[in-house]
Amino acid sequence: MKLRKAGIDDAPEIARLAEELGYPVSPEAMWARLAALLSHPDHHISVVEDDDALHGWIAVEHRRTLESGDRMEIVGLVVDASRRGSGVGRMLVADAEQWARQCGFHVISVRSNIVREASHPFYEHLGYARRKTQHYYVKPLASA
Repeated sequence: MKLRKAGIDDAPEIARLAEELGYPVSPEAMWARLAALLSHPDHHISVVEDDDALHGWIAVEHRRTLESGDRMEIVGLVVDASRRGSGVGRMLVADAEQWARQCGFHVISVRSNIVREASHPFYEHLGYARRKTQHYYVKPLASA
């Protein structure tokens, strides 16, 4: 298995994996997202591949907020269901942590939906500590 920085041509496979996680997106829409994020210095996206197929991806963001200042956050991690438990997730998280260190950070965070029960022990095993539980709200906005 090979870890590398994501590229624009990975859009179809990244979209396929995002759908596995419950976020359906067309390859074209993923292509547009990647085009916007890959060159942005506050974003880092890596993939693990083997035999011309992607087995997982991770997205990390340097976030700036008024209340907590600058921080690094894993904003997406997907491992193909057929590869879970094979080390792909650990490789991707280690890469995210390395990028955060290179950017001068000593802490990295991640949010995990309460329904993703298998991910909670995964992160705890890697040394992540649960800080809080929260609700997530969405409001559709009317057209202007």
